[in-house]
Amino acid sequence: MRDCRKIEVWGLAHRFVLDIYRATNGFPRHEIYGLTSQIRRAAVSIPANISEGAVKKSKRDYIRFLDIAYSSAAEVAYFLILSRDLEYISAQQYIQLESARILIACKLYRLMEFMTNELEKKS
Repeated sequence: MRDCRKIEVWGLAHRFVLDIYRATNGFPRHEIYGLTSQIRRAAVSIPANISEGAVKKSKRDYIRFLDIAYSSAAEVAYFLILSRDLEYISAQQYIQLESARILIACKLYRLMEFMTNELEKKS
């Protein structure tokens, strides 16, 4: 069992969720069940799936949950573009959030590659 809090990308993803919540606090009220909810759920899914995968016994299951987290990061990418284009976040906020999202996605990808290589070594 892995302690998710010791996984670097989990910490980055957790801070990213906090930043998303802060950024979406200023979204229009009519978006509470729309874009606000969607982007928050997708962002939360990233560290949540890393956490869930970390306690799985098999590396294959762990990789599957990392892949789900990676997909959620891709989903957030679109929501950030939409938020910027609707002018719910500034261009500067977009750059900061998107940069953090890209870093998380890259680290997730590398972790998946590493775990896949480890899995293949045992086969």
